[in-house]
Amino acid sequence: MKILLTGFSGFVSKHFLDMMNVKEPGTEIIGIAREQPTFDIASFENLNIKFCRADLLDKASVDKILSEFQPEYILHLASVSSVALSWQTPYESFVNNTNIFLNVVEQVRLNKFKCRILSVGSSEEYGEVSEDLLPLAETYTLKPVSPYAVARVSQEMLSKIYAEGYDLDIVMTRSFNHIGPGQKENFVISSFAKQLIQMSQHPSGKNILIAGDVSIIRDFLDVRDVVEAYLLLLKNGKSGEIYNICSGHGRSLNEIIQTLASQLGINVTVKTDPARVRPNENKKVIGSNQKIREELGWAPKISFEESLADILSYWKNKLQEISS
Repeated sequence: MKILLTGFSGFVSKHFLDMMNVKEPGTEIIGIAREQPTFDIASFENLNIKFCRADLLDKASVDKILSEFQPEYILHLASVSSVALSWQTPYESFVNNTNIFLNVVEQVRLNKFKCRILSVGSSEEYGEVSEDLLPLAETYTLKPVSPYAVARVSQEMLSKIYAEGYDLDIVMTRSFNHIGPGQKENFVISSFAKQLIQMSQHPSGKNILIAGDVSIIRDFLDVRDVVEAYLLLLKNGKSGEIYNICSGHGRSLNEIIQTLASQLGINVTVKTDPARVRPNENKKVIGSNQKIREELGWAPKISFEESLADILSYWKNKLQEISS
């Protein structure tokens, strides 16, 4: 396999490489990102990896990399994926989600490259959700309610246009919240885990965790199950089709906080920071994974409790490294 991997320095990419190192030895991968990866490329001894530091907004750089490598597959992970940040910088959020994808597919079209593209989208595209229609199927009408969500819907619409109008081989996802070891602390579950590890290491008797609205319910899936789905879609997904990547189960943030605290053997009090409450926040979002289960035989393998334990273990080791 020859894979072009955008967003190479990110959280999902690292787990994709971990999986490919075991499942697809000999794969050639070119990774593109604006920042140097923090992980060691040489550690993936079964893969032939090259990293290119480039900005996907630079058409000439995209064209050069594609022309020289001529991938069989493109896994488009690159994005600015923070909903909260998109409210602060809506222009940058739109450009760095939609336009970077447009540059990639346009260069594929212009150069007539024969490759499959996996366009990774987001559950945020669903937006305003009617609870009686949960779990959300791919046929649900999209009602985006944030700048980030609008950008992701735009990426998906471009994918459809290039698949149907230009006959590009594009498969699309709407990926729900994913979690796992190594995720940055600006993501909610990772943030909770870090705070709770710090509490367990420096007990004060107060154990106050600062959060936004913890009553909201979301569908969380381990990133290691997510990348398994991505590989399956690259190989066998139907061109022009959209697939939810989700667990099919909803959990409130408060429930997750209490589970994390229980695993650490501590009690915690949650205090709401109004600055962390997003505008137009949906109270409950749960997806249906029936389509990818029935068409491709994919199913989550890692339990939610195991995911949380691994995240806690990651932060315990990370904080020990920082303090030593």
